[in-house]
Amino acid sequence: MEKISNYVSGQWVNGDGQELLAENAINGQIIGAVSSAGLDYASILDYGRTVGGPALRKMTFQERGRMLKALALHLMSIKDKFYHLSAATGATRVDSWIDIEGGIGNLFANASLRKQFPDLPYAVEGDAIPLSKGGSFIGHHILVPKRGVAVHINAFNFPIWGMLEKIAVNLLAGVPAVVKPSEYTSYLTELMVKEIIASKILPEGSLQLVSGFGRGILDHVTQNDVVTFTGSAATGLKLKALPNIIQNTVPFNLEADSLNATMLGEDAAPGTPEFDIFIKATRAEITVKAGQKCTAVRRILVPEKYMEDVQIALGQQLAKTTIGDPSADGVRMGALACRTQVDRVRHNVELLMKEQEIVYGDMDNFDVVGADKDKGAFFSPILFRNDDPFTKTAVHEIEAFGPVSTLMPYKDMDEAIRLAELGKGSLVTSIVTADDSLAKDFVIGTAHMHGRVLVLNERCAKESTGHGSPMPLLTHGGPGRAGGGEEMGGVRGVKHYMQRTAIQGHPETITRITEQFQVGADQPEANPHVFRQHFEELRVGDTVFTHKHTVTDADIVNFANVSGDNFYAHMDASSLEGTIFEQRVAHGYFLLSKAAGLFVDPKKGPVLLNYGVEQARFTKPVYPGATVGVRFTVKEKIDQEKRSEDDIAKGIVKFLVDMFDETGETVAIATILTMVKKIDQSQ
Repeated sequence: MEKISNYVSGQWVNGDGQELLAENAINGQIIGAVSSAGLDYASILDYGRTVGGPALRKMTFQERGRMLKALALHLMSIKDKFYHLSAATGATRVDSWIDIEGGIGNLFANASLRKQFPDLPYAVEGDAIPLSKGGSFIGHHILVPKRGVAVHINAFNFPIWGMLEKIAVNLLAGVPAVVKPSEYTSYLTELMVKEIIASKILPEGSLQLVSGFGRGILDHVTQNDVVTFTGSAATGLKLKALPNIIQNTVPFNLEADSLNATMLGEDAAPGTPEFDIFIKATRAEITVKAGQKCTAVRRILVPEKYMEDVQIALGQQLAKTTIGDPSADGVRMGALACRTQVDRVRHNVELLMKEQEIVYGDMDNFDVVGADKDKGAFFSPILFRNDDPFTKTAVHEIEAFGPVSTLMPYKDMDEAIRLAELGKGSLVTSIVTADDSLAKDFVIGTAHMHGRVLVLNERCAKESTGHGSPMPLLTHGGPGRAGGGEEMGGVRGVKHYMQRTAIQGHPETITRITEQFQVGADQPEANPHVFRQHFEELRVGDTVFTHKHTVTDADIVNFANVSGDNFYAHMDASSLEGTIFEQRVAHGYFLLSKAAGLFVDPKKGPVLLNYGVEQARFTKPVYPGATVGVRFTVKEKIDQEKRSEDDIAKGIVKFLVDMFDETGETVAIATILTMVKKIDQSQ
């Protein structure tokens, strides 16, 4: 019999015996035996810490980001390998696209985040904090990779996306991972991990796979590790309460299935575009992945005057949903992931039936195309109606993790918000409305109980990613029942795998630690001029001290003529009463322009271009007669990859522009971004 293997300690191994037989969700055929019994979890975690961790920590954020991009490009080039096996999980082509290409998209998105990090293995967070009057003692914060492993315990519904959306973040942070997918669909995760390992794009030890039950793995995690869990709230809470997790204060990110809601705005009457959008979006949330999404809509909030209209329209749409083998023409909804899941969903539907009525669907009588209903894990969409949701409250407690949802009425915005809150914390809620004031009331009223809120209307519907789609650069998680955790979230997610540490010392010391110039640090005069030096030659702190310029009335008038900026403070000295200005004042943008005229070395050299200004501030009025100069300092260097063989090898250099007057006080300050050529064009 085929074995679903584990990849641990640098090799593919089979567990002892069989813990579970993985079945094809469409026809019930056995795919393979799954087991992780007998694995030495202490050694597996130690392998990640001692082999994968050091390799990743040697890489800078830029290198790790490029690694993720290379992996994403590789997996996208072979994506068709995964679609055939994905169908065995019950997924349609659209379902598989979400799982496969959505997962790879997370790699791309996190790869792009490297541009928000320094060219270092660690990160510098925020701004320096003055801690003394004289400026010789400052504080800062750095973020260093945790020296453990990320243990990811994933759900059955997204065997690829669930893995890639997590490892993309920990790998960018410089932390290795051990992935434990659901044993029911681990065969698909195994296929992708095989391709990842064979590509040799990731350093050895940075990714390991435990395909079976993984019992006992959390007994060996330490305070250096991070655990993430996606699945039922009940299971997640049990794991989070394990003695080893508590005693070692192991970070534990819990993302649990929740009773998410969607709301139809009172303005979205039948016949409006928003009503049609609501019906279409709700049907999709019930049927995509056969309702097996942690973000799926379980509670449908409708103005009581539109209940009949919504019930009829939604029922008609659900009736168009053809169930069956995803390879058969016209099939819009596949199967649940396994027959065990069918039993679980049926049980919870039966519990819900005690308090509310089914208005669409039948668990026993429905048609299946291209497959045997009794052999596969098929389930009919079920739509309930609950006309008294404040009294009949099982719908706010019980989740049937399949194509099951409940209609319920509300009288006004306050009731709608209260109904949403009865879910006790959800991953996502949404409102469909063209009335932005309604949207604002709902968002502000429900945000405290939800990790994400979607506002949908005709203006954004065509490009909206939808209620059920977490995005890699936005947080995914929620309070209360949803687990209280956060995943992804762009830079926020990366920080979850890093230790934030406050550092204190002299600005020069902090400059050398952070490799970012701190005000008050040494500023040795650059020789030659920084614009004559290549990327490799520049040193953080090197400074050009420019010639001086005395500002005149003519400067102000000429700049106003060129720019068209005739603001009264610059041009009308008689209008200054009641302002902070003593006389006509120089334009701030004139000061920046003049600063460039002072610090630029005009001859052709390694500097290719200036492409931006950041954090520009004008800190003191400059009047005619003031004499200004510039301290132009190398602030930070960031390596940049070549986009092709013909591309110029270069890096990004940030320069601090500090313009000061005759008293020595700063009058304008900014950071400019430049591209600077490297000496070594092979890099």
